Amino acid sequence: MNKAIVWLVVAAVVSILGYCGYRYVKGKIESFSRALFGTNSLIDGWNKQADELSRTPKSVSGMTRIFEPQIQRDFPDFNLVQFKNKAENMLISALNAVDAENVSLLKEPTEELKSQVENQIETNRSAGISEVYERIRIHRTEIANYVKKDGKCMIIFQSAVEHMHYKKKENKIVWGDADRLTQTKYNIELLYIQDEKLSKKDNAVGTTCPNCGAPITKLGAMYCEFCGLAVTPINLKVWTFHKYYEVDYHRV
Repeated sequence: MNKAIVWLVVAAVVSILGYCGYRYVKGKIESFSRALFGTNSLIDGWNKQADELSRTPKSVSGMTRIFEPQIQRDFPDFNLVQFKNKAENMLISALNAVDAENVSLLKEPTEELKSQVENQIETNRSAGISEVYERIRIHRTEIANYVKKDGKCMIIFQSAVEHMHYKKKENKIVWGDADRLTQTKYNIELLYIQDEKLSKKDNAVGTTCPNCGAPITKLGAMYCEFCGLAVTPINLKVWTFHKYYEVDYHRV
């Protein structure tokens, strides 16, 4: 009988200690959660933070004030607003093309862009994946960089984008979140072939004068230096969208 009482006492002590330990740990977790999220529940706090992040647009690398004057000096007729709109429309069309698995939806369809979209579609098909882009919205687009090298000029636009983005396999979501928006950034490269030989591109458009055939290698040239023909319309055709990509920690 005495042994039974002892065991009861021991069990009671263990229970009390366990309960006290549980309360202590619970209190510490709640205190940590309040400090971090303003709520007692880590799960609720995490979901609250995720919801806030899903509604907060990403900041973009706003270097437009730095690079726009340089671009205007090189290309006096360059229309920044026009090309920003073109970049946004192209990006949205590319994401829609991947979603619909239909490359014909792509706007400004250069060979490089068509190949990029086709490769993404084919990669998904090979893996049995359906990649979904819905509710696409672009908050802001700015110039992130302007590079002149190897006979090429490149303007890199950066867009703050929100969308629903997830992947399905056999009607099950295997990546992403179908219930929460994603805020992200994309870079879009706009390319001008200044010198076909230096750039090592054999399909450049408008790098020679249509009148005399002389090469047009001067940035933003409005007239052919050899025959005097106006070439501004040709320069505008040379600007093409090269590729786009999502900005993450591995590629900026």
